[in-house]
Amino acid sequence: MSLLEVRDLSFGYPHHPVGGGVTLRIEPGEVLALLGPNGAGKTTLFRTILGWLPPFAGAVVVAGEPIASWSRTRLARLLGYVPQAHAGFFAFSVLDVVLMGRTAHLRVFGVPSRRDREIALEALDVLGIAPLAARVYTELSGGERQLVLVARALAQEPRLLVMDEPTASLDFGNQIRVLDEIADLGRRGIAVLMSTHHPDHARRVAGRVALLKGGRIVGEGAPEALLSVEQLARLYDVDPARIAATGTPWRVAGGACP
Repeated sequence: MSLLEVRDLSFGYPHHPVGGGVTLRIEPGEVLALLGPNGAGKTTLFRTILGWLPPFAGAVVVAGEPIASWSRTRLARLLGYVPQAHAGFFAFSVLDVVLMGRTAHLRVFGVPSRRDREIALEALDVLGIAPLAARVYTELSGGERQLVLVARALAQEPRLLVMDEPTASLDFGNQIRVLDEIADLGRRGIAVLMSTHHPDHARRVAGRVALLKGGRIVGEGAPEALLSVEQLARLYDVDPARIAATGTPWRVAGGACP
């Protein structure tokens, strides 16, 4: 049984359809990367999968059960979310930010227990950032903040993490650190659905990729099969020669771009 199944999903906002006919599946421990141009519907699709938006048609199924009638608390216990890196606004400690991931496991008006704190500290330790626990979140670097957001999601103890461009706005070194952590999540049995604009990032961590254009899946399969210069040119509406002319060393099917 797949951990997540998206079945013929049509999605969007009231009076504003964004996409349709989307079918995907993710197995436990699998990393699936979603690529597509700006405006293709990636974030809206993620919001629908997370239960924040009702689908127009089709279904989102988790562990064999449609989530349409699930409470937000039940969803949060199974599905974690990591947004794009952000600076934050309030001077919470790193540990307090990660403890927010335990909210789904607390009773109404409950406070984190000793066990909740242990789980939060374990999440920080797994990501190698336990020394940051007492630091102020807003004073961290972009890469550190992104790792803290991953730790917060891990503290939920989810079975699937949805990550919206997790390396956006990060420098090269921090991109590599975050990507390595994503790959490790898969090895530990946590499924990951991530969006990215970087084909080389998808090749680095994903077992499968899906291409989204105009709100529809236009390709799905192994990175080696799909991430060719020709496929990327069609996806992003650019001339293949212009991709090669950038000199960007993307590891695409057939080797790096010349």
